[in-house]
Amino acid sequence: MLELNTRPVEEHSLLRRLRAGEDGAFEALVRRETPRLLAVARRLLRNEEDAKDAVQDAFVSAFRSLKNFEGSCQVSTWLHRIVVNAALMRLRTKRRKPEESIEELLPTFLEDGHHVRHPHEWRDTAEALLAQKEDRDFVRACIDRLPESFRTVLLLRDIEDLDTAEAARALGVTETVVKVRLHRARQALRTLLEPRFRRGTA
Repeated sequence: MLELNTRPVEEHSLLRRLRAGEDGAFEALVRRETPRLLAVARRLLRNEEDAKDAVQDAFVSAFRSLKNFEGSCQVSTWLHRIVVNAALMRLRTKRRKPEESIEELLPTFLEDGHHVRHPHEWRDTAEALLAQKEDRDFVRACIDRLPESFRTVLLLRDIEDLDTAEAARALGVTETVVKVRLHRARQALRTLLEPRFRRGTA
């Protein structure tokens, strides 16, 4: 039986054991990957039970499709894609009420193309701001305030690091839709963050 608590298991070794049906290999994979996958599902679903169910769905799906996994990426990357899809599937089944408009959070422009209200400079870089736990929590809370379709695109592209094509496939939309939603989501998020982070605020 694999013991992940004593030493890390190499990707190629784990994959070989999984394909061979070795006792404990899948259990080892679950122990190793569950914390990270659960964090991904929580970000997308914002509900602990739904996140746990999505991770369980992801492992079931992975086990069933293991024979089709070609090994062109790391097992962890493969599982990340599966749990993202499992979480998005749960989001789709829960969608009932219309989303709120994002328009009031977007910048407005004059006829000559200039901003009605020029964006303020921020007091620090994004990396420096996110180094502080209170700031990270505030950013996460602001992301959660975005309408779901925009929040999900922002998470997939900027947090989960999916490229445009991957995000489009996961959401079942075109790449153009992903680009437009991402642009608008970033603009709206900046509006929500600005009162706290603009230069001159503490």
